Amino acid sequence: MMSPKSLIAAAAAVVLLPGAALAHHGWSSYDATKTVKVTAPLSDIAWRNPHGEAKLDYAGKTWTVVLAPVARMEARGLTQAMIAGGKPVTLEGYPRKDGVAEMRIERITVDGKTVELR
Repeated sequence: MMSPKSLIAAAAAVVLLPGAALAHHGWSSYDATKTVKVTAPLSDIAWRNPHGEAKLDYAGKTWTVVLAPVARMEARGLTQAMIAGGKPVTLEGYPRKDGVAEMRIERITVDGKTVELR
């Protein structure tokens, strides 16, 4: 028989896990018919999973830039140091369909090297 603490932990997992799954957006929220290509420095870089993120000033707004998972970026030759320091990078990706200032990045070019993220 489970202890009261174990029962509470199990109940919390049942309640919280579906919400966490829904909080992670699916790729269908991005408009793959509208490619965005912009060259600018990134800021607020978060090198984490389930995917990296950064900020970018573009078209008069601060955009959230959705990158790939850390292991994939590193396996393909992109490191956090390469995109840090305020140097310009070229990003190609898709904007959100709902108008939120966020883009899903397909490829990034830095120092003449293009890395496919998807």
